Amino acid sequence: MELILVFSFFFLSLISQFLSNPTLTVNPKTLSKSGDSVLIQWSGIDSPSKLDWLGLYSPPDSSHDNFIGYKFLSSSSTWESGSGSISLPLTSLRSNYTFRIFRWIESEIDPGFHDQDHNPLPGTKHLLAESEAVGFESGHGPEQIHLALTGRDGQMRVMFVAEDSDERYVRYGEKEWEWGSDVAVARTRRYEREDMCHAPANASVGWRDPGWIFDAVVSGLKGGVKYYYQVGSESKGWSTTRSFVSSDKNSNETVAFLFGDMGTATPYLTFSRTQDESISTVKWILRDIEALGDEPAFISHIGDIGYARGYSWLWDEFFNLIEPVASKVPYHVCIGNHEYDWPSQPWKPEWANSIYGTDGGGECGVPYSLRFNMPGSSSEPTGTRAPATRNLYYSLDIGPVHFVYMSTETNFLPGSNQYNFLKHDLESVDQMKTPFVVFQGHRPMYTTSFASKDAPLRERMLEHLEPLFVKNKVTLALWGHVHRYERFCPMRNFTCGSLGQKGEDWEALPVHVVIGMGGQDWQPKWEPRADHPDDPVFPQPKRSVYRTGEFGYTRLVATREKLRLSFVGNHDGEVHDMVEILASGEVLNGGDVNSGKVGAFHKVDVTHYSFSHYLWGGSVLVLGGFVGYVLGFVSHAWRPGRDWTLVKTPEA
Repeated sequence: MELILVFSFFFLSLISQFLSNPTLTVNPKTLSKSGDSVLIQWSGIDSPSKLDWLGLYSPPDSSHDNFIGYKFLSSSSTWESGSGSISLPLTSLRSNYTFRIFRWIESEIDPGFHDQDHNPLPGTKHLLAESEAVGFESGHGPEQIHLALTGRDGQMRVMFVAEDSDERYVRYGEKEWEWGSDVAVARTRRYEREDMCHAPANASVGWRDPGWIFDAVVSGLKGGVKYYYQVGSESKGWSTTRSFVSSDKNSNETVAFLFGDMGTATPYLTFSRTQDESISTVKWILRDIEALGDEPAFISHIGDIGYARGYSWLWDEFFNLIEPVASKVPYHVCIGNHEYDWPSQPWKPEWANSIYGTDGGGECGVPYSLRFNMPGSSSEPTGTRAPATRNLYYSLDIGPVHFVYMSTETNFLPGSNQYNFLKHDLESVDQMKTPFVVFQGHRPMYTTSFASKDAPLRERMLEHLEPLFVKNKVTLALWGHVHRYERFCPMRNFTCGSLGQKGEDWEALPVHVVIGMGGQDWQPKWEPRADHPDDPVFPQPKRSVYRTGEFGYTRLVATREKLRLSFVGNHDGEVHDMVEILASGEVLNGGDVNSGKVGAFHKVDVTHYSFSHYLWGGSVLVLGGFVGYVLGFVSHAWRPGRDWTLVKTPEA
């Protein structure tokens, strides 16, 4: 009898599972623009599990495994009832979205199907429900608007993305809605799946139509004047009105916001690591830009831009994230390993075999080269059908500062095109006109962290580039790649120079600063290990004046007499380190901290911040064996606010 009852219960449970009819609805069905939210609701989920999950799909005919991202249903407070809802902001990918709910069974966890952090990705064997499509209204104009300087007076480059190649324009003027005859025609370009060099960039899982990239140059601008503008067309619609302040060649002041390795954030989990801290970085920079009022400024992002790494939609997420700042001030970049590197890259000398790996995700510089357009004409052939890699090295004058950008991913040795450019450029600087020279590249020449992997590259930079820096009086050398902030003394060959503050002789030497703290949290440790409290992993030598694990950005303000570089921390938006350098090259630590020029300058706290809080994932550096791997995921995957377990190893 008991056996019959047990069998009956099992049979009825099985029948109810098959007869249950979960529903999945979305509202609204049509969104106005990127960033608008859709409410996703479900009900009728029988015997809900913490591993039940919601997949995002675009285009709607994507196979089950080719989702854009996913959320566990347990992120809804009512999930245990079999019903719930999730609100998600969506970025337009120029195609509709649909949503699907799957049941994922613990015994079906596949260790071979995992994300970049080696956490298992959810399985798609058991589809429970699928929604109707969600789309975006037409006629609202293009998106992903961003500006760049051309290097020519009276010009501003305006770039944006649209769903087709129909002609579009930039209309602009000094008064809002009074456009007159000031219209610039935008040229178009795009890249194809076949241009990518490897998976995931050229595979179904990573490739999505990137849309059409538009590029226009508005000209005839007066220096230091606020201009209003829109992008689009009468037939396809115009964007909302934006504004920028034009560059002034006669300005006696330069304001810039500089960082590396920022990335982007997504409201869902996906195949690749995303960077929630990027939201704070953009927020504080926007505050500073708004505080400037009608004064020009620009942004410098020195490599590892959006960390798309072959997943095309992350480029869309990145440009959607930065649009509030990049549509107001020029957004300048240089290339990093995560935009470019792949084993087949053209320049990979034997000594660099351990340096240039697979970090580009098969993109091989193509999206980076076409989605940005920096001054100059630097390019290197790809060796494939893809267009040449661009935006590698260039320079421009902004007020009293001469900015120079290099590529650490392509040949910079003597005899190369890049070395010839850098040498000629630095030797040609008129320091009566631009007394400060700021050099920028992705991989650092100096760092006290992550020291071994890039050592052969740093040796060659020290041998061939540092003499150019010293001879031509480079003021600042800014680097990314290491996801930290670290400021060094003015130095040459690992040796600090005299500051001349006690009357002794001194020499103008470059100040190197690592500023790769824009948002990527996968970073090496500096702090001591728990079982060796007196033995730090990377001791801090005397030449390292200040270092911290805090996320943030740097703020540069220069006049013809003095340059100030301040580090702003994301946790409070305040200044936590500062260096001042005179036009003579003399370096001052600290200085007047209450100029009130940009935002609020606060007294610098010279104590070193404890950054164990920012390395909260350090305890899971290594997970041993498959059992720990699975158990760690299952026990943490549905936690509110963090839907997976980070499995971190040092990476840049």
